[in-house]
Amino acid sequence: MNNLMIVLLVALPLATGVAGYFARKLFAQKSLEFQESKANKIIEEAKNKEKEILINAKDEALKIKEESKKETDQKQKYLLDLEKRLRSKEEFLDQKSQRLDAQKEELAKKVAEIENFKEELKKAKAEQMATLEKIAKISKEEAKKNLLELVEKEYQEDLVKKIKEMEKYSAEQIESKAREILTTAIQRLASDQTAESTVAAVSIPSDEMKGRIIGREGRNIQTFEKMAGVDVIIDDTPETVIISCFDPIRRQIAKTALEKLIADGRIHPSRIENTLEKAKEEIGNQIREAGEQAIYETGVAGLHPDLVKILGRLKFRSSYGQNVLKHSIEVCHLAGMIASELGLDVNLIKKAGLLHDIGKAVDHQISGSHAVIGSDIARKYGLNEEIIKAIAGHHEEIEQTPAAIVVQVADAISSSRPGARRESLDSYLKRLEDLENVANSFEGVEKSYAIQAGREIRVFVQPEEIDDLEIEKLARKIAQKIEKELKYPGQIKVNVIRETRAVDFAK
Repeated sequence: MNNLMIVLLVALPLATGVAGYFARKLFAQKSLEFQESKANKIIEEAKNKEKEILINAKDEALKIKEESKKETDQKQKYLLDLEKRLRSKEEFLDQKSQRLDAQKEELAKKVAEIENFKEELKKAKAEQMATLEKIAKISKEEAKKNLLELVEKEYQEDLVKKIKEMEKYSAEQIESKAREILTTAIQRLASDQTAESTVAAVSIPSDEMKGRIIGREGRNIQTFEKMAGVDVIIDDTPETVIISCFDPIRRQIAKTALEKLIADGRIHPSRIENTLEKAKEEIGNQIREAGEQAIYETGVAGLHPDLVKILGRLKFRSSYGQNVLKHSIEVCHLAGMIASELGLDVNLIKKAGLLHDIGKAVDHQISGSHAVIGSDIARKYGLNEEIIKAIAGHHEEIEQTPAAIVVQVADAISSSRPGARRESLDSYLKRLEDLENVANSFEGVEKSYAIQAGREIRVFVQPEEIDDLEIEKLARKIAQKIEKELKYPGQIKVNVIRETRAVDFAK
């Protein structure tokens, strides 16, 4: 019984396992068959879909091929039309070119015929003139001269009137335009007064200081004059010592040194030497700063440092009481404005305007006019040839260029403004006398008067010797001689007057 139980216990699990194995095998086989059936179905569907896609693709490819062929046919047709039009144009151009060549040949023939005709006319005219000269027994030039004299004599009054009308119209037009340009330039500048007095006079606290300046047996004043290169004038003028020297820089150095010595109170030879050295260094710095300030104010760049220092020396130079450096700055601004109105090179003319009086910085050391000296300095430092000509020509000492004329006008404006310059009585009277002498040097002039401070010369002529036509010529000749021989600011009006008087007596 026990053995049976053991056998059952052992056989039962074994039978269960075997049954399970066969059951799983059967299930797996069924599952595999199902999966194979499903896979076959999917493959079948894919094959059907592939066939459908291939059919659609073939249809699409056929459509694209048809459209491409259609487009190709259209383009080919367009190209054929274009080629046809181009051939037509080419044929037309060939025909036109042939016609133009034919016309050109025809024109060349006509030009040749016209030239031949001109030559024949010249020959015929020359023969005619020769025949006329032979008949008249006078040359062409003599006949022309006689005709002009006859016309001038017969229509003298009309000629004078016409000349006056033409001159008046031209003068009005030119004067109007010039006045507009100059007025604009002056209004834009609106600078302060440029006139100043550079006086080499030193104030002293008391006349007792004069003795200390002179020193024992004149030792101090002699040392000062020798080392400074100036003359110290001590006279009866109260509380004033005068320093005299032709060199404005040395005069300024001496003035500065003497003021320092007077302020310090210690005046003796060794102290004088030290003070003069310090004053020289101080004035040198002032000169350099003045030149750099002028460059900054005018906006003129590119100048050599040595040229800037020479420009700064003009701070201590004056002309008729007008400070030359301030005058140069003013001329620079005016010239630049006028140049801009006329469409000229503004930078070049401004540079020429600033440096136009550079020769005055050294004209006491070098002989010659300051314009020529200035042009030599400009050439030395490699400035533009137009600038050199403008500096040399601003007083009409050489042939003038447009830049020189602009600088000359700006110079005249700056110099002739009321109060800008002061002229001594002797030079003023001499200028008026020279002006009258120029007018009196012409034949037929009875008397002349310089009026309006030399801005106008009135010339009275002898009516028996000079007629109405001649006074026009005389006025022009006098003006030309004044321009050539005299130097003057602005312009001078030449007014020639011819008057006739009929005198009778009642008895």
